[in-house]
Amino acid sequence: MKLSKPNPIFIPKVLSIAGSDSGGGAGIQADLKVITALGGFGMTAITAITAQNTLGVTRIQDIDLDVIEAQIDAVVTDIGVDVVKIGMLASPAIVKTVAACLKKHGIRRIVLDPVLRATSGASLGGDDTARTMVTELFPLATIITPNLHEASILLGRPIVAVDQFKTAAEELLALGPRAVLIKGGHLEGEPHELVDYLIWHDRKDDVPVVFHKEFKHRRIPTVNTHGTGCSLSSAIATYLADKHDLSHSVAKAITFVSAAIEAGQHLDIGQGPGPLWHMHDFYPTALLDEKEKF
Repeated sequence: MKLSKPNPIFIPKVLSIAGSDSGGGAGIQADLKVITALGGFGMTAITAITAQNTLGVTRIQDIDLDVIEAQIDAVVTDIGVDVVKIGMLASPAIVKTVAACLKKHGIRRIVLDPVLRATSGASLGGDDTARTMVTELFPLATIITPNLHEASILLGRPIVAVDQFKTAAEELLALGPRAVLIKGGHLEGEPHELVDYLIWHDRKDDVPVVFHKEFKHRRIPTVNTHGTGCSLSSAIATYLADKHDLSHSVAKAITFVSAAIEAGQHLDIGQGPGPLWHMHDFYPTALLDEKEKF
């Protein structure tokens, strides 16, 4: 029996289907921090447990397929989901299980971050997993958010320059998602300006149209970027769940993550690349010259 709750208020509900990062900087842990910081209610279906810290990934244990399915079923049948964010899916079998669950529940608002490699360089999914994502999940996705390494794996050729973004995005869009965001944070040469490239299907005057948009923003000089991709995709998911349109959700998510990188650049967490500071709006970090005053 459903309990009666007077004066209910709307809160965006986001389900993250992803791996656990024991170091807390990426994966499910980062997703929940972002969703909460942006005023959403985060839920999880854990697909893998990683032994991970700022120095790298030392072990991965996939979760049983029936347990992954049970987690999704439990959340959807009781709480409900406005948007699903998908991160690490470490095998073709996990990809197929997640896709089948989403189809079963009729979920069509999906942010897919095709996580194939950790910030440390560790592989989190091979070519077979990538191919299965393309066939099983791309046609279901509202938006996919590959970085340059992931776009290169998905397309089978290196994507290494901004002038390749448009063609690469168009080719990925042709594989089935409604939108593609190629993230330029891994461009070699350490440019001062970063470029992310968004392409999406929409309608104008009831006519199908493909829109393009570039987002240019400053590169922040820091090694503390662990979990950036997870954070961006979960921010997009939360803004979509909060009823923003697609391009606005992407723009706001990029702004949020940039601020989290800016705030996190002075954090001393771990011996390697540290995390972002997702709670910058609530607990600002002091700049180095400010710390010296105390």
